[in-house]
Amino acid sequence: MQIADRINRLGTETSFVVLARARELEAQGRDIIHLEIGEPDFDTAPNIIEAAKQALDSGYTHYGPAAGLMPFRKTIAEVEGARRGLEFKPEMVVVTPGAKPIMYYAIMAIVNPGDEVIYPNPGFPIYESAIELAGGTPVALPLTEETGFAFSIDDLRGRITPKTKMLIINSPQNPTGGILTQDDLKQIAELAVKHDLWVLADEIYGRITYDGFKNYTIASYPGMIDRTIILDGFSKTYAMTGWRLGFGIMPKELAEIVAKLQTNVASCTASFIQVAGIEALTGPQKWVDDVVEEFRRRRDLIVDGMNSIPGFKCHKPLGAFYVFPNVQATGIDSKTLASRILNEAGVACLSGHTFGKYGQGYVRFSYANSIENIEKAIERIRKFMAEIEIPAETEAVAA
Repeated sequence: MQIADRINRLGTETSFVVLARARELEAQGRDIIHLEIGEPDFDTAPNIIEAAKQALDSGYTHYGPAAGLMPFRKTIAEVEGARRGLEFKPEMVVVTPGAKPIMYYAIMAIVNPGDEVIYPNPGFPIYESAIELAGGTPVALPLTEETGFAFSIDDLRGRITPKTKMLIINSPQNPTGGILTQDDLKQIAELAVKHDLWVLADEIYGRITYDGFKNYTIASYPGMIDRTIILDGFSKTYAMTGWRLGFGIMPKELAEIVAKLQTNVASCTASFIQVAGIEALTGPQKWVDDVVEEFRRRRDLIVDGMNSIPGFKCHKPLGAFYVFPNVQATGIDSKTLASRILNEAGVACLSGHTFGKYGQGYVRFSYANSIENIEKAIERIRKFMAEIEIPAETEAVAA
């Protein structure tokens, strides 16, 4: 079978690969704790579910506009604009089945073969995959543990060339939970304006922050509203992963192009789900606040637990729902360690290398699971690690 060469440039999202392996083990009778998948373990709030049911009963079962239902686009513009302190027009909004299409559509609409795109590494693996598929050149921007998994502005400045077309930022960040500060965003914005760069701002975890930290959008800085694509959605904040509902906010002219791409690929997003999205944004928000507080409790538990395991050193994240412990002191490469933790300890997790070359030596755990399961997972990993001899030269680092 002959396949197009471009397919060889496609990457994948390893969390689904590990999930499949974990399901295989469960089918064999193994008890597996799932800390690999970035999916809230809560069910969608009842008022959102009820809104979808009513929409179905009211006939929202037909095609809608490619860019989304206008009442929904107006709601997104108003609610998300107010949250970010900006004025968005409905014509700037494109609704998609999940937020990931915004990533692909924006890159396909802007990046020509040979254009360079700077992206965070370790980072969401689909960034690099989408850049490659468009024929662009991915340029990894390292996130370091020493900076709380932010990145150095000097590193960014040094990677900008005449071929640079776009910068991707993600805050709060997957897989590390790092957050870009207002000063970071200000300096990034100045570089974007100076070098005429587009910025794809992945803000999918924007409402999941802790310890008084707030997520800010780069679109609010001078000169940025006309060169920023905000990617957001309902999967993480509203526990609507299976609903597949996302959106992008961008300059009107680009939104028209992105809607055209949507016409060619997916036609439109399901109409009754968009009605549920209106309820999610305009209905009671205490549910979201309660979920974030529960995530904070889980974060504190898993960070303390990880730091109690020999060979693990875990930074406390400020957002999202992942921890990214440094496991170099175990003397085991992260890919092998993640595999053994799944197969021998019964805890599904992801090797840091799946998030890029700068993720080597780290392992990602999602704490979008119950307190009880997190406690069990920590005990299983601690017991597993107790049976492993840590090399003497790394024991001091582990301590």
